[in-house]
Amino acid sequence: MLTLIGPHTTFCLRLLTRVRQLRLVDGGGPCAGRVEILDQGSWGTICDDRWDVDDARVVCRQLGCGEALDATTSSYFGAGSGPIWLDEVSCRGEESQVWRCPSWGWRQHNCDHQEDAGVICSGMVSSLSTG
Repeated sequence: MLTLIGPHTTFCLRLLTRVRQLRLVDGGGPCAGRVEILDQGSWGTICDDRWDVDDARVVCRQLGCGEALDATTSSYFGAGSGPIWLDEVSCRGEESQVWRCPSWGWRQHNCDHQEDAGVICSGMVSSLSTG
């Protein structure tokens, strides 16, 4: 039996509650749309300042949606709601998750939902092997 009492208990519980999810919304399918992140029970968006194809590359790969075809700006897929989680995102294109890219920091922004970022990816990548 495992007993979770001690100085590391709070740390472990915080890690469990910090699980984030990523999705694309209002793009007509799972691999295009406004970029939204779930954190602390709320879906929020990313501001389009400095948003480019390297940022889109990270999102598409994170979602298993193939290659990035476009990084959209100015709420191309419509304005979101809720918090704006990230601004001034500046991925190199190799990061494993978009929230690991350099940015102003969580919830630090100077924009509104008229500047929500989006992506268009090439499509779902099959993880099935052939032969």
